[in-house]
Amino acid sequence: MLGRILIGLLFFIAGVRKILGFSGTVGYFGSLGFPLPEVVTVLVILLEVGGPILFVLGWQLRPLSILLAIYTVLTAVIAHRFWAADPAQFSGQLNNFFKNISIAGAFLYVAAVAPVTRKTLQG
Repeated sequence: MLGRILIGLLFFIAGVRKILGFSGTVGYFGSLGFPLPEVVTVLVILLEVGGPILFVLGWQLRPLSILLAIYTVLTAVIAHRFWAADPAQFSGQLNNFFKNISIAGAFLYVAAVAPVTRKTLQG
């Protein structure tokens, strides 16, 4: 549970910071080439704020962990392109890229060990 809280905090704080700096976040996503950066920003905020809350609560832990792992890998590849960074930013981008890959690994571990939830029509 402590591990889920710590990982959840990382994403929750990032999501809150995106809310507080909404226009800057929209500009950043626009600079990455996303169409409709306002929509992308809202979706990312929903994932980064809502995802960790559900993750800490243990809701649908297996599929949620897989979703968060995919999101984290995509974030690494899209936002932390160390291979294209200028020399002054190379080290930071490299560290952030592999931090995200490591966090994705933690999400996949949680998905592997989480109990399977089975829903039936009867409840």
